[in-house]
Amino acid sequence: MDFRHLGSTGLIISEIAYGNWLTHGSQVEEETALACVRAALDAGITTFDTADVYAQGRAEEVLGRALKGERRDGLEIFSKVFWPMGEGRNDKGLSRKHIVRGVEDSLRRLGTDYLDLYQAHRFDYTTPLEETMRAFEDLVRQGKVLYVGVSEWRAEEIERALRIADEMGFDRIVSNQPQYNMLWRVIESEVVPLCEREGLGQIVWSPIAGGVLSGKYKPGREAPAGSRAADPKHGHFVAGLTGNEALLEKVQQLEPLAAEAGLSLPQLAVAWVLQNSNVSAAIIGASRPEQVADNVQAAGVKLEADLLARIDEVLGESVKRDPALTVSPENVRGR
Repeated sequence: MDFRHLGSTGLIISEIAYGNWLTHGSQVEEETALACVRAALDAGITTFDTADVYAQGRAEEVLGRALKGERRDGLEIFSKVFWPMGEGRNDKGLSRKHIVRGVEDSLRRLGTDYLDLYQAHRFDYTTPLEETMRAFEDLVRQGKVLYVGVSEWRAEEIERALRIADEMGFDRIVSNQPQYNMLWRVIESEVVPLCEREGLGQIVWSPIAGGVLSGKYKPGREAPAGSRAADPKHGHFVAGLTGNEALLEKVQQLEPLAAEAGLSLPQLAVAWVLQNSNVSAAIIGASRPEQVADNVQAAGVKLEADLLARIDEVLGESVKRDPALTVSPENVRGR
């Protein structure tokens, strides 16, 4: 495993992180989830990412049990807050009330007394950003949170948070967690330049595009049994990609390029995002331990410029680049 600093901070994290968005407490049985975490630890992964809303708290609980007994100082545990965790008017968003309650619940479920990174899971248009930033600052001062980050924020939203922190003397946010892969590059034109300038690192999710860049979805064929696309609960997350026959054809054309580099297609996809120097870590998920063992082989891989150019040539207009595609929900008021 190779390691990188989280942005310009002193925190060192594994450049491949393990995440449990659609797996723990939902897609796979706990025994398999525990085996996947063990495979991650055995491979040298020290950074684990989750969120309160994943399986409505169950993902945090499973991860807490999986990491029990590990040396806490040797791990970096990340979680997030924003999405509804109940039916109450204040059970969502980035108000002080929801943030304070959210971190206490996450710490309990994870079985730890602090989080290395606590992230605002989306931007909240209904709460003053100053209130949100002060609540996060208080958690840092209390030692419950070491660093604060955001997820899927636009460049102008990140910049506002940085300016408020500077004006009010708060610790700055240090990271952003966006979707980023060969097919989804919407952070490159605005978010990445801002973050490079201001010292934030990207902790990217879906480097394999929900499994689409693994090559397992073949054009004209049914989704493989046990895959995300075949899952009635989670298939909609990748339906727009797996239903695109032209795109699946292009993904198949990446297979020989991966082979030339001595990589599997999933390894190529993970290695591709790690070529971006603003990326601090790529989050992988897994429904089987073997997937973890395969994906981590992308750590430390250097891809040649010619190979990167040929990938772009194959994918062509299938790549999404418009920064406006980073969307924060505007319907969370409900108060």
